[in-house]
Amino acid sequence: MEADIYHLLIALGIGAVIGTEREYRSKSAGLRTMIIVSLASCLFTILSLKIGVENPDRLAANILTGLGFLGAGVIFKDDNRISGITTATTIWMVAALGMAAGAGYIILSLFGTFIVLVVLVLLIYVQDKIETIHQSRNYRIVCDYQQETLDKYEDLFKKYDMRVIRGVQNKTEKQITGRWILIGSAQNHKLLTEYLLCDSEIKELIF
Repeated sequence: MEADIYHLLIALGIGAVIGTEREYRSKSAGLRTMIIVSLASCLFTILSLKIGVENPDRLAANILTGLGFLGAGVIFKDDNRISGITTATTIWMVAALGMAAGAGYIILSLFGTFIVLVVLVLLIYVQDKIETIHQSRNYRIVCDYQQETLDKYEDLFKKYDMRVIRGVQNKTEKQITGRWILIGSAQNHKLLTEYLLCDSEIKELIF
């Protein structure tokens, strides 16, 4: 019994440490969520071993299946951008760490927690550095239709060293709308938007 309580306390600590990082970054699944996920996974694992389920791996699989619904709840799409994937995968990993603690693999669970923190805390700076030189953005330009397309803006994008991933143009009775996904450095995106904001022909600009 004492060992089980010790394992639950380890799971509590794991969820608290990772949850604090998520809470600090104002993510949808924060401190309390991570603690409960870790504790629940740990407790389910302890119970499966104590009850003597014929195939304990089936219970572990069911834990991961249940977490799939929880993870899906924190993923959402906004303006052609998907958010929450890192938080969803963190929930998945916290469950695995809780299961490891429940099974008695304390060192493994603590080392796994350390690796997760390295990924969440330190690698974000590497990610930010990459985004300064290789950043993807969505642009939407609306102009009055004057018997011509918006291809001139695609030529403009190239002048600012932008790579056009996808471009779509739609025409209504009086207006023409262009949507593009552009990849370039953060500095070039800034220069491009400054130019577009000063373009008198553009009636609406979203970037």
